Amino acid sequence: MSGETLQVYFLGTAGALPTPLRNPPCIMVRRGSDTLLFDCGEGTQQQMMRSRTGFLVDAIFVTHWHADHFLGIAGLVQTLSFMGRKDPLPVYGPAWVHEAVSAIRALSRFSIKFSLSSVQLGHGSEIRFNGYSVRAFATDHGMESLGYVLAEDARPGRFNRERAIELGVPPGPLFGRIQRGETVCIIKGGVSRHVSPQDVMGPPRPGRTIVYTGDTRPVHHRIAEITTSPDLLIHDATYDDECRDRAAEVFHTTAGEAGEAARVLQARILALVHISSRYTSTAGHIRDATREFSGTVIAPSDMEFLELPFREDD
Repeated sequence: MSGETLQVYFLGTAGALPTPLRNPPCIMVRRGSDTLLFDCGEGTQQQMMRSRTGFLVDAIFVTHWHADHFLGIAGLVQTLSFMGRKDPLPVYGPAWVHEAVSAIRALSRFSIKFSLSSVQLGHGSEIRFNGYSVRAFATDHGMESLGYVLAEDARPGRFNRERAIELGVPPGPLFGRIQRGETVCIIKGGVSRHVSPQDVMGPPRPGRTIVYTGDTRPVHHRIAEITTSPDLLIHDATYDDECRDRAAEVFHTTAGEAGEAARVLQARILALVHISSRYTSTAGHIRDATREFSGTVIAPSDMEFLELPFREDD
């Protein structure tokens, strides 16, 4: 588990209207062998092909039911069925998820060859996966809406090789068994004894965390109830700070407000997304966010890719 990759593909970073360079929202996260989509705007299939990610999707998490965040699901489901998918595909989301999935089935007008299920989530709902979880939090978008926290389980502490040898554990397979949490029996000086992980392992180390807000006004104090110090905060930054009044009116966030959220949450990286089609450059967004947040700020273009390593101090 400690060696699992954690990769983020920014497949769609546009606001409500697509542009020639930005597709509607879709964030793909690959954690080990799992692939999750957070929102699935129209054109997601093409973005997956352009990014050469393939079509292996284990779950879709939708933040809310504005069309730019879910219209790509119907086409993706049809493609997956044509490709012979057999594995179930759950779609998670806030209220109206059952109606949305039913509508997708009705629109398809053909027999889907796999189970397409709907699961309604609310603030605090948690979905467990192998080695990590996805937890929902309520956002502020003028309707039922959610953001999501993907958090890995704690990792084992560092293995003290010298201490293990001192206790009589010979280098080799027993080292691996202890690191996997087993207690082993060894014989030293003709006396048998047990060596447990607690004898040779340091304290547990935190896993990595990604926060995706979807469309929202700032809700970082609510996010802080679930997690702090995320490795990556993907935040609504529809407008630059010159449009603060407009952002408040339509329940979105400015880049400067996203920067404030990153500062309060002590994020490692802030990614600004859902960029309004009125902007041809994100230089102003970067400027406004860095005024509030001293960490790394990016405004990714579509198809940009980010791999999140474990922190060096972990």
